[in-house]
Amino acid sequence: MAAVEAENPLLGQITCGSLLQQLQQIWDEVGETDEERDKMLLQLEQECLDVYKRKVDLAVKSRAHLLQTLADARVELTNLLSSLGEKTYVGIPEKTSGTIKEQLAAIAPALEKLWEQKDDRIKEFSDVQSQIQKICAEIAGNSEPVDSPVVDESDLSTKKLDEFHAQLQDLQKEKSERLHKVLEFVSTVHDLCAVLGMDFFTTVTEVHPSLNDSRGVQSKSISNETLARLANTVLALKEDKTKRLQKLQELATQLIDLWNLMDTPPEERSLFDHVTCNISASVDEVTVPGALALDVIEQAEVEVERLDQLKASRMKEIAFKKQAELEEIFAHAHIEIDTEAAREKILSIIDSGNFEPAELLADMDNQIVKAKEEAGSRKDILDKVEKWMSACEEESWLEDYNRDENRYNASRGAHLNLKRAEKARILVNKIPALVDSLVAKTRAWEQDRGVTFTYDGVPLLAMLDEYVMLRHDREEEKKRLRDQKKLHEQLNKEPDSPFGSTPSPARQPSTKKVVGPRANGGANGNTSRRLSLNAHQNGSRSVNKDGRRDSRAGGPVNYVAMSKEDAASHVSGTEPLPNTP
Repeated sequence: MAAVEAENPLLGQITCGSLLQQLQQIWDEVGETDEERDKMLLQLEQECLDVYKRKVDLAVKSRAHLLQTLADARVELTNLLSSLGEKTYVGIPEKTSGTIKEQLAAIAPALEKLWEQKDDRIKEFSDVQSQIQKICAEIAGNSEPVDSPVVDESDLSTKKLDEFHAQLQDLQKEKSERLHKVLEFVSTVHDLCAVLGMDFFTTVTEVHPSLNDSRGVQSKSISNETLARLANTVLALKEDKTKRLQKLQELATQLIDLWNLMDTPPEERSLFDHVTCNISASVDEVTVPGALALDVIEQAEVEVERLDQLKASRMKEIAFKKQAELEEIFAHAHIEIDTEAAREKILSIIDSGNFEPAELLADMDNQIVKAKEEAGSRKDILDKVEKWMSACEEESWLEDYNRDENRYNASRGAHLNLKRAEKARILVNKIPALVDSLVAKTRAWEQDRGVTFTYDGVPLLAMLDEYVMLRHDREEEKKRLRDQKKLHEQLNKEPDSPFGSTPSPARQPSTKKVVGPRANGGANGNTSRRLSLNAHQNGSRSVNKDGRRDSRAGGPVNYVAMSKEDAASHVSGTEPLPNTP
């Protein structure tokens, strides 16, 4: 190769002229004619024109392509600015001078940055729209996977993005509120299930599987259907709780009634404290786990049934217990009843077997209620009777005290008796007014009721009338004794008799004590007995000055305590025989 280049020094610098010169030399050597040479040169010139023409066409196409590219870039730039909501961009050249390539080079960086901004904006839109679709699907209760959102690239402005963000915030707030409601419902279901003794997980899982506590809070269903089912579940559980509480309270009331009837010991009652503790509780106050479980109610039902059967076997004991309560009410009210006949009637009813235990006990309860009402209507009068009797006791004590000739001696306790005597005199002076008030109240009571007011079987008005009469007789007797005493004093002042010494005065008879009636027996004693005037002093009798007891003090209250013959016997100093009731 080097040898060839050495032989032909023009080979290293080939140009159109050197080639044409080389072609002339070859033609000279060959001996080409001028015509041939002109023809060949013309052909060579045409071929050169064709090459230039092709190059020019390529250059024209390239320039057109660059112009189109520049135009497309400007359109793209405009579209990007419009899509992003931008009116202008800092990196865009304001002047369009320079070559086409220079203009393209000036626009390219702005286009690249706008493309990046558009991609970021699309990503933001896609993220926001995905969250919106997800929350909407949760609210709608759609558990299927959500497809990727389609972003509208024609409007990627910040204004549109802000609208999506605002919508997302509203949905997130709604989701939070729904989730809070769901958690409240779930908590309520948990508490209700605990009180009712039900399986919480089974209950909430039946509403929706996502409500199980093993799953995260954010994964719980917040759909309208879930909220509605939760609300219905809570309502059903509350209704069940109310029904169970009413049932348990009824059973607790029955248990307490049966316990009270059969005097059940506290140790046995304490076994059902978990039942009776809610007897007066409201629905909202019952929060102890298992308090209204079905097994608790069944346990109470079994116990009530057992006690009912036991009550039937212990009917006599229970009935006599109520009868004793009834008799006690009548005794406190001083109402006389035939207890033996009442008990025999109860025995005959129970022994006949043709009775309903509940009806018998209800009838006795009604009798007890009526007896309490009767006792209540008599209470005011009985209180005054007690005051009257107490005053009469003090009157009796005062009479004994006044007959004691050593009452002013400086003995032990004398000052106490003196004070008592002062109070007794004040109280005795109030007896007439007390008796008048008692008579008025008793007559008003009898007119209102249409029956006679009796005190342990004795008409109270008769007792009061006799007391007034005896008190009057006593006052007359005191007056007579005072006159007799004055007569003896006058006789003692006269000169001695010529026939002997002055005769001794007649022996002073004992003064009758008039006191209020106290029954010797109980309220249900023999109806034929008479009420003693001194029964309140445990059967004590008046004592004469010579130490003998005056049996007349114990005479019956509904007879005159001292006849005229008895009074004459007292004056003569002889002791009459006691009256027999």
